[in-house]
Amino acid sequence: MASLKDVARLASVSLMTVSRAINNPELLKPETLKQVQNAIDQLNYVPDYSARKIRGQGTKVSSIGVLAIDTATTPFSVEMILSIEQTAREFGWSSFVVNLTAQDCYENAIWQLLAQRPDGIIYTTMGLREITVHEKLFDKNLVLANCLDKTHAFPTYIPDDYHGQYFAMKKVIEKGYRRPLCFYIPEESVAGPIRRKAVEDAWQEAGLPLSHLQQYTMIFGDEHYRDVIEILKNHCVHQKADFDILICGNDRIAFLAYQVLLSMGLRIPEQVAVLGYDNMIGTGELFYPPLTTVQLPHYELGKEATLHIIQERNHRDTVHVPCQLVERESI
Repeated sequence: MASLKDVARLASVSLMTVSRAINNPELLKPETLKQVQNAIDQLNYVPDYSARKIRGQGTKVSSIGVLAIDTATTPFSVEMILSIEQTAREFGWSSFVVNLTAQDCYENAIWQLLAQRPDGIIYTTMGLREITVHEKLFDKNLVLANCLDKTHAFPTYIPDDYHGQYFAMKKVIEKGYRRPLCFYIPEESVAGPIRRKAVEDAWQEAGLPLSHLQQYTMIFGDEHYRDVIEILKNHCVHQKADFDILICGNDRIAFLAYQVLLSMGLRIPEQVAVLGYDNMIGTGELFYPPLTTVQLPHYELGKEATLHIIQERNHRDTVHVPCQLVERESI
């Protein structure tokens, strides 16, 4: 890896000038700054901000850098960040987060992450999605949590959405529901088709005809799922529903559905039961009645990804972490 001296030599400037170009670029003449930046780009140099010592003993603290794509700024998966921090601290490691939103520069975030010289990196996303790992991370000790790389070249920890939905649907069937109305999350999402297949498999394995499932897929890009409103109105006439349970692709769909159903005078679960998915932090108990849903294992994902680095696990497999059914009063 290139050093500060290498940059100074290539740019034909002093070490102080390179330092100023990195930390106080406004102090340099534009042509000098450009000269240094060209050398940095040519050498692929990344500054080292990791010179932290413990109690003067000269021992570097082992650290984990977290590249968080919307993970730290949304309520849905923030438990992953908490888990990484707590697990790292338990083993005497430190952790830091570089959060990235859609408006931020990916290149700058990678640069900031690598500048800390972490011993391992966890790539996280809000919502299971497919990603493309930046080439600067190819040779790093990288673990993916709640996301999938197209090349499947890195160790990966993701929710077991199939079995989470499958066993929830088995419970629905066990309780005697036979007229489901299903609202799936968009098929463009990674989890959407997986959860739909799980519903259909559980239904057919119980010897029930697929034609008895009323199924809708939500429109991609509408995070508020406004299409739920009109669909429900079409299936509910004169305070009667033509379904006995609503299978919701996530808790946000369930939240909107609750409002629509209750506004039409339908009682939950006496007339219509509701099943959610995600167990969003702090919201499950706010439903009235409390929502039965499937727990996305965000805390476990963060913990397993952290332990992968600390315990030096050597596999590059995709590990599916179980999603547990959380039974409340909506079924």
